[in-house]
Amino acid sequence: MKQRKIQTALRLTEEMHYKLTQIAQNEHRSFNAQLEYWVQNCVKDYEKEHGEIP
Repeated sequence: MKQRKIQTALRLTEEMHYKLTQIAQNEHRSFNAQLEYWVQNCVKDYEKEHGEIP
């Protein structure tokens, strides 16, 4: 079953937005998909170290 996604705002400097966009393009992902990928991996790593978040 597909999880419902919510929208959220993220404030970045123009320079940071540009750099993240370049990374996403290099990885053949959209800007949003790249951020989701990083966040998912960050949470996974956190849970490995600290236990699953309920």
